[in-house]
Amino acid sequence: MRRALAILGCALAVAGASGAAAAPPTPAPETRGRALYGQSCATCHGQNGEGSPRGPNLENSGAAAADFQLSTGRMPLPHPGAASERRQPAFGPRDIDALTAYIASLGHGPAIPVVSRGDLQEGREIFVSTCAACHSGSLAGGTLSSGRAAPPLLASTPTQIAEAIRLGPGAMPSFPRGVISDAQVNAIATYVTSLRPQLDHGGAPLGGFGPVPEGAVAWVFGLCLLALFIRLIGKRAP
Repeated sequence: MRRALAILGCALAVAGASGAAAAPPTPAPETRGRALYGQSCATCHGQNGEGSPRGPNLENSGAAAADFQLSTGRMPLPHPGAASERRQPAFGPRDIDALTAYIASLGHGPAIPVVSRGDLQEGREIFVSTCAACHSGSLAGGTLSSGRAAPPLLASTPTQIAEAIRLGPGAMPSFPRGVISDAQVNAIATYVTSLRPQLDHGGAPLGGFGPVPEGAVAWVFGLCLLALFIRLIGKRAP
């Protein structure tokens, strides 16, 4: 019996090892990114990112530019000649990471900035003095000269905000570290994201005044239920 169990255990181990060996390896992000690039980007940007009359050169554009354009849905364009504006991303997060890794391998462009929480008051001051003239104080965007427009920022993530500050996409100028430091970028991102509409997953927002009105409503609602329960019991009593 023991010998039979031992033989069975060895057989299962060999089968497991064979199955593990047969499993296809997960491709590296750059490998997957190259395949996606060939399918969706090479027609305009060239087979190796060298550019073409339909799209700019991507060599040395860097991970930050690729991540910004892909995560905001600005690229790929839905059709030639379409405006580069924020849309629903054409790729999921995993594919965006793979494409970003591949495009970053084409040169030595800027990396994706690391953003942390910054000073809210400082962020407000910098935004009002530097950004609000184009994007408006409500983050709704605005019309610029020559038919151009500054996009709204309500849907922007902290990373996308930092990327835009450093890269200067579209009509926006770029702001190097000598003009706006990393700490100031963090502050701007913190302020901008603090103005986004807050979701109330717990139910009715009750004006957003916090736990006091929420507790009052809970007490009133609870007492009403208790009074109704007592009334029902009283009616059933002999």
